[in-house]
Amino acid sequence: MSGYPYPLLKPPSFAWDRSAAPAEPKVNEWIQTLEVNSSVSTDWSGYDAAILGVPLSRSSISASAASENPDAMRRAWKYFTTYNLDHDVDLRDLRVVDLGDVRQHVTDIAQCHRNIREAMLQMRTHHPQVLPLAMGGDHSITAMLIKGYKDAHPTERVGILQLDTHFDLRDLADNGPSNGTPIRNLIESETIRATDVHNIGLHGFFNARSLKTYADETGVNYTTLRNARKKGVAQTVQEALEQLGQQVDTIYLTVDMDVLDSSYGPGVPASTPGGMQSDELFEAVHIAGLFPKVKAMDLVCLDPFKDRGEATVKTAVHVMLSFLTGYSQRIQEK
Repeated sequence: MSGYPYPLLKPPSFAWDRSAAPAEPKVNEWIQTLEVNSSVSTDWSGYDAAILGVPLSRSSISASAASENPDAMRRAWKYFTTYNLDHDVDLRDLRVVDLGDVRQHVTDIAQCHRNIREAMLQMRTHHPQVLPLAMGGDHSITAMLIKGYKDAHPTERVGILQLDTHFDLRDLADNGPSNGTPIRNLIESETIRATDVHNIGLHGFFNARSLKTYADETGVNYTTLRNARKKGVAQTVQEALEQLGQQVDTIYLTVDMDVLDSSYGPGVPASTPGGMQSDELFEAVHIAGLFPKVKAMDLVCLDPFKDRGEATVKTAVHVMLSFLTGYSQRIQEK
């Protein structure tokens, strides 16, 4: 492990054999990994996207083993081909590398958060042409990843497209940097502007009135799932992206898997009835992948220990691949 080229990262706990990848590979045969003893001068010029595991769930309000999700998603790659029938797109020509996981401290959450922030800073400093795609972990990681992005690009104005059942605007004085506070953390640290956030997917009885009041007072944009369905989820997402695109230099997409209805996401710690259907989420992230200013993504809050037959983990992989489908189409159009 000491030879791994990025000190804040460690290789995945297991690796697939890619020595005999077929002409029509599965995802586990397509996504590349770095060699443990490779040089820090690895040629990154050909890579389009980099996957980063962020196995942290100690900062979750709900009991969660979301720290196990990055490897659970990696294990599920074997179920998927690189060909997306819905869009007639093959991802084989997209070069994606799995960097492994950000190192986590056993008990010190603040140190974990510093490592996450520094890992994103290093990635964006040394490989700014590569799109970061993080597999969480709980939602607290989003604040650290975006802070790391801003550390690397201090003059860029960053906005957020958030697909979520919750506002994630809880008071840090009460909750600390937990999975309930990342958006407020970013607003109050002046990393982003409240008006540069658009949350789609809020519904039901799962947000306190005070959080809506905070959103309204600060100017956070949000569309409840009920209202999004009246207009069409796809159109709502497209309009949110276009609005953000007029304001910011970069849009960061964060997908909280609790945006799904509990029947579609049984492996989510805070699962709720009345959420998105899986196909609505696939379409939403595909649209985001197509949009030129979307330059980073994360996927959070999935506990594989609570899952049923890998249903939610497979859905998460499908979300990731749907986003990459849009991103691949975007690159091809250039």
